[in-house]
Amino acid sequence: METKPHHRFPLQNHLLYILLLITSNLLTFYLFSSPHGSPASSSSLSVPPPPTPSFPFEYYAFTGPHKLPFGHNPNMDSSLLNPPLAHPCLLSGSLLTTFLSYNVNSSCPDDEPLSQKLLLRGCDPLPIRRCRPASPKNAMPPLPYPDSLWTTPPDENIHWSAYTCKSFKCLVDRIKTRSFDDCKDCFDLSATGREIKRWVTPSTNPLDFTIDEVLSLAKPPNSIRIGLDLGGGSGTFAVRMRERNVTMVASTLNLNGPFSNFIASRGIIPLYTTVGKRLPFFDNTLDFVHSMHVLSNWIPTTVLHFVLFDVYRVLRPGGLFWLDHFFFVEGQMEEYVSVIESVGFEKIKWEIGRKLDRGAELKEMYISALLQKPLKNSWASRLGVDLVQLGSGTYLVSSKIKRKAVESPLSSKFESVPFRSDRSQQST
Repeated sequence: METKPHHRFPLQNHLLYILLLITSNLLTFYLFSSPHGSPASSSSLSVPPPPTPSFPFEYYAFTGPHKLPFGHNPNMDSSLLNPPLAHPCLLSGSLLTTFLSYNVNSSCPDDEPLSQKLLLRGCDPLPIRRCRPASPKNAMPPLPYPDSLWTTPPDENIHWSAYTCKSFKCLVDRIKTRSFDDCKDCFDLSATGREIKRWVTPSTNPLDFTIDEVLSLAKPPNSIRIGLDLGGGSGTFAVRMRERNVTMVASTLNLNGPFSNFIASRGIIPLYTTVGKRLPFFDNTLDFVHSMHVLSNWIPTTVLHFVLFDVYRVLRPGGLFWLDHFFFVEGQMEEYVSVIESVGFEKIKWEIGRKLDRGAELKEMYISALLQKPLKNSWASRLGVDLVQLGSGTYLVSSKIKRKAVESPLSSKFESVPFRSDRSQQST
């Protein structure tokens, strides 16, 4: 009997349709059960799948990504906003979890030591929180300018819970103790204290430049208008500059003392940030950068190299960098001289001297230098460079400069230079 083919093909077609139907249902189930295909991804807040370990909801609520209300933004070349969060934050998962465990629209935990510890571990910037920070209960209005420059604020204006001292008198009295505290004498603004003499009192020590001496070297005169003090202590350097019509921002941390609040009470802007973070200024904008002690041999050499180049970046052509009492030991001189000179600054003043207050046998030393970003061709490579391994890192350094640093012996000039103690504590 002849078999008719039209009876066979409809059955095959039915089987094919059934197979396609099952496949499409499985695919739909997978997509809508996956975090990437859930309806939440179409809302204004897209919460990514939690990593291991998981974090509180506020972590995902902040980091997003968030869809822009008006869609694609040509300036960002994106339709999503990703609020910044430093990668090292994820390396301190338990601290970050504690920091982000709070009630939204309520009072923040009283946790300044926790947030500062995260910053010091590289979690900078910290995620923003939706809560109100701890603050003093009975704060007083600030004093007007210029009275605020040299007046200690009332204790009532400080929230003291994070600090060992609970008053400014206690902070001033720390100079009488043997305990180590950063900038332990710089809260004393009295006429008999050492703070009022810093950077304005002439010295026979060539390491101790004065502000007036440095500003007199600016060309043209009065061209220093705006600047940054890296490691601004209690704000005295910035205050002295403001008295000379220079607007300064002072970077600081609150290392067992209310440095940020103290600086602000004097009428100076405190920049609460850590060493190694990219400076929040555009290229070629600042007239002046000053740093005392905060840049020294406690910083890994490669990180220091990055920081010095960032200072170079933000200075305008012709801008000045005052490297004030850079601390190191004699055996590190080749390393640090090479790093500093490799950046491309021109030397206006350069002094190397011994720090003798703890004994010459320790071979402790300082560099004080006034450096200038070249006015012309500051972008160009000005010296041939070699890739050199020094200390803990690898970086570019001029072979010409390296030979000079190696061949230069310790001169008798700074063998006998004593250390002046009134510059010893400005390091926050």
